[in-house]
Amino acid sequence: MARKRKGRDLSGWLVVDKPAGMTSTAVVNKVRWALEAKKAGHAGTLDPEATGVLAVALGEATKTVPHITDALKAYAFTVRLGQATNTDDAEGEVIAESAARPTDDEIKSALGPFIGDIMQVPPKYSAVKIDGQRAYKLARDGEDFEVEARPLWVEELVMTDRPDADHVELEMTCGKGGYVRAIARDLGAALGCHGHVVRLRRIWSGPFDAEDGVTLAQIDEMARTPALDDFIRPLEEGLADLPEVKCTAEGAARLRNGNPGTVLPSDVEYGDECWASFEGRAVAVGRYKAGQLHPSRVFNL
Repeated sequence: MARKRKGRDLSGWLVVDKPAGMTSTAVVNKVRWALEAKKAGHAGTLDPEATGVLAVALGEATKTVPHITDALKAYAFTVRLGQATNTDDAEGEVIAESAARPTDDEIKSALGPFIGDIMQVPPKYSAVKIDGQRAYKLARDGEDFEVEARPLWVEELVMTDRPDADHVELEMTCGKGGYVRAIARDLGAALGCHGHVVRLRRIWSGPFDAEDGVTLAQIDEMARTPALDDFIRPLEEGLADLPEVKCTAEGAARLRNGNPGTVLPSDVEYGDECWASFEGRAVAVGRYKAGQLHPSRVFNL
């Protein structure tokens, strides 16, 4: 018999403003401990030295994680020009240097090819899998391998400041699977001077903003007290990018059993993915077809 997981049945989101020097998994573990939560997970890994939004899903909200990982995200980051590292960030070893320094106008002109639908090669020190193994493990073991390019949608990439000749500050809005370190690496190559990331902050992810996040210091201070519960945000916020349809009492009952349920008329179209609510609470996510929602995920709230 499987062991029953201990903890509180909490459902919702805790938006954390992650500090540098901590893995995303360690943040989730801290949140789970502090809230005594039975189940928790995060919506999109941040590098250990990165800061900013780490949205932690609790309980039934873990079923909405794909909708946050698929959503647009925005990053503010600083690129060190003139040096390439083996990890594409400041944690790695310098593997190439250049005395060349581009002008502001040259940097702005070079950003264009990185906007829109692009193909991006993730860093070798990343969590992508190569023949079943994590790339970073192969890289640490000194293995010789190639990482295949992957499609990425970049909504926006702008230069926000040039503190000095060696550094440029940028902001990027992109879709799922983007690596800021790869942008820094490839921008440096395009400018003929090399480059790597020295500061990275995720300023928002889907509906969640860093400025609204709770800090680790606050989590420690309020751990295992009702005060921390006040920061838990509704599960429904994780569905912000999907249209909502309202269902009848009978429809809600059918949906909760995994069956198609009747929903009230709305402007969604046949085949659209949407979520159904009853009395303000999420019931299910699914596809709308001829007055009914056909569920793919059901919430036990």
